[in-house]
Amino acid sequence: MDSHDLTLPLGYTIHHGYPSVPQYLHLRLSSGLSPKTSSQAAAVSTGSWYGCYVTFDGVNGDPQPIGMGRVIGDGGWYFHIADMAIHPEHQKKGLGDVILKTLLREIRNRAPTDGKPYISLLADKAGRRLYLKNGFVESAPEEMGMVLEL
Repeated sequence: MDSHDLTLPLGYTIHHGYPSVPQYLHLRLSSGLSPKTSSQAAAVSTGSWYGCYVTFDGVNGDPQPIGMGRVIGDGGWYFHIADMAIHPEHQKKGLGDVILKTLLREIRNRAPTDGKPYISLLADKAGRRLYLKNGFVESAPEEMGMVLEL
């Protein structure tokens, strides 16, 4: 991955870390992800291995988070990409690609080099093309994603 892969359009900036709890909740909701509670969102920064988000400068000069992604994992071999979201007004500009490449670069740079990292995600229909473009493949029928909601 070269530096060209991580070029953002004018007015956008990528940051390491996570949006604030209210910004996180708003970004999930506005991008079509399932709503979460403030208590759930508060655990994102402490329960994640790495995260990044993109802000847009806007007209009032107050940068607002408009995209995000994070990695949950053990830092050794298992990494799960979660919360990939771009506000609808900022989609189709390559921002999701930059966020995903940033997450993958961080895994490559920090994971132990004496083994291959296992990187997983659950792909909504809207994101599948992005993930396929970045080398992800469907794991079925050998593996099947499963969920349990309590």
